[in-house]
Amino acid sequence: MGDFNLLFRKRIGWPDREVITFEKLDHVLEKTAKSIPFENLCIIENRTTDISKENLISKIIKKNEGGLCYDLNSILYLFLVENGFDAALVRGVVYDHAGQRWNTFGRTHVAIIINHQGKKYLIDSGFGGNLPLKAVPFTGEVIESRNGEFRVKRVDIEHGDYVLFMKLKYKDKDWKVGYVFDSTDLIKDVFKLNEVQKIIIEHPESPFNKKPLITRITDRGNMILTDTSFTEWDNGKVTKQEIDTKRFKEMVKDHFGIQSY
Repeated sequence: MGDFNLLFRKRIGWPDREVITFEKLDHVLEKTAKSIPFENLCIIENRTTDISKENLISKIIKKNEGGLCYDLNSILYLFLVENGFDAALVRGVVYDHAGQRWNTFGRTHVAIIINHQGKKYLIDSGFGGNLPLKAVPFTGEVIESRNGEFRVKRVDIEHGDYVLFMKLKYKDKDWKVGYVFDSTDLIKDVFKLNEVQKIIIEHPESPFNKKPLITRITDRGNMILTDTSFTEWDNGKVTKQEIDTKRFKEMVKDHFGIQSY
């Protein structure tokens, strides 16, 4: 077993020798979501690096940081391939619910497709608090996890050919669109996602280049930290507190384990 495989297992708390089967993917996704935060601190601090296997290992495993979708799903993709899965990365467009439109800066969401016994599934560890926490089949079947209900539906629009729909537990009464993705444009080389990172860093409408955001799934919900507030969902109950810069820096370390900030 290679060093990367062992390091990633240690990062998420998975036993060194335990074989990861398709049936165990739910547990891998849960552990990944609880261990590795979704965050943009590198962008805010202007210390991003090229996306490569070596840089992902340095950032997420050795420095114990998190990342955005192209970081989190890239390193999970590499881990799944290392463990024998037939996987590829795909790009998609997130739906802007506030503006009631698809976002205007292209296919900047990155997710994973796996093939298992002739069927395709969507996997995502980089969608903030909207994670399915399970493999979602392309059949339209509704998958239920402790984070809500999720399904993938075939579409025919300019941005892609499948849409992820979600109904988050405690948060959504009705189904809503997550993102559309293009299942025909498979990416096997993580270096190709540097184009996505460049757009997220530079585009004026990018939601991740303006202020810090960190979120992580917890046992009872999720936590969201910005430079001005800390919000926590605990079994459907939400609490929010205003914070200052000093408290923000403390919470980055205490609640998300990022010591390098």
